[in-house]
Amino acid sequence: MKLLKIAIKSALNRKISLALAIFSICISMVLLLGVDKIRKEAKQTFLNTISQTDLIVGARSGEINLLLYSVFRIGNATNNISYAAYQEISRMKKVKWTVPISLGDSHRGYRVMGTDDGFFKYYKYAGEQPLRFKQGGVFSGVYEAVIGHDIAKALNYRIGSQIILSHGIRSTAFSEHKDKPFTISGILKPTGTPVDRTVIVSLAGIEAIHLGWQSGAPGGLNLPADKAAQFVSQPASITAFMLGLERKVDTFRVQRAINQFKKEPLLAIVPGSTLASLWQMISQFENILLAISGLVLLAGITGLITTLLSTVNERRREMAVLRAVGAHPYHVVLLFCLEALFVVITANIVAVILLYALQLLLYPLLSEWVGLHLRITLLDAEQWLLILGAVVFSFVASLIPGYIAYKRSLQDGLTVKL
Repeated sequence: MKLLKIAIKSALNRKISLALAIFSICISMVLLLGVDKIRKEAKQTFLNTISQTDLIVGARSGEINLLLYSVFRIGNATNNISYAAYQEISRMKKVKWTVPISLGDSHRGYRVMGTDDGFFKYYKYAGEQPLRFKQGGVFSGVYEAVIGHDIAKALNYRIGSQIILSHGIRSTAFSEHKDKPFTISGILKPTGTPVDRTVIVSLAGIEAIHLGWQSGAPGGLNLPADKAAQFVSQPASITAFMLGLERKVDTFRVQRAINQFKKEPLLAIVPGSTLASLWQMISQFENILLAISGLVLLAGITGLITTLLSTVNERRREMAVLRAVGAHPYHVVLLFCLEALFVVITANIVAVILLYALQLLLYPLLSEWVGLHLRITLLDAEQWLLILGAVVFSFVASLIPGYIAYKRSLQDGLTVKL
């Protein structure tokens, strides 16, 4: 205990240089723990891009491909599903609800999705979060659209704004449905999911704008918007659909039945497991971020050791006096180790407090801007190990200046030539 008091008093005598070391290590630990927290929350957000949906069904292709175009609006389907097959599966006894998805159109680079009002009822993200409207509400007319938060922000759209949809992903004058503009009826709150970058319209709207089109191009029949709305019938096909079951235990049984559907080749995937597989493919990027943060921490601890080394020569008389009053050689080494521990532990305490303060401050901003929901939770086992690792590494590294001070104290005795 006496040695600890001496170490603390000695550290306080050099409070400016050690305060800078504490600040450096504190910022490094905040960065390290913050990156670890964000990567874990980002993973959870990614895995919960779609939740409470038991199966996603599309034409038979790859699982990742089906997930990408149906959830992330990336790529295109290899084929469509007949609406008759969709209705037949919807009537299965174990099925509680289904939501159709029709893709293929866009608006100024943003994907358009045709669906029904069930999408706003059953689509959940981040666990059980439902879609919420920032302004307006669900489309009620054939030529009404709901847009995601990112689209409204990027294009400065408001309720009542009119938009022109384009056939295909790339917009050209030839492919635009200029004669059938859509009016924005609702703007969604940010979700941090692909919904933020999606224009959502009704299946009837998708059918209306394509009346008279053949093979992706306008045909001879060009009905006015009001007339086209009257002639709309159910679609011949859709791109995919989401499906919820009465009981979760029936998931794999229904999945197998759909995959063995005899009337046309279909593929049913469990979105949660497919999202996990996709995350494994891109997880190396989170490890790179963590490694960079670790290097920043290493630089901070190196700065601390450099500070201690720079004081070795100044403290030669102090060490000689300690040796003269009966201090053992290991006391000299331990003194430097205790000072390093004092600095690192203080820096870690401040870093944890600062980390929680930043989470409380940034939570509403991250939720509003990027849809990242940071849960305020206690440090997990991995984060405690990071802190422990920083403390242990600092202790071991401080042996270097401690050993140098010990050797010089033996050489100097009480006569120190400065």
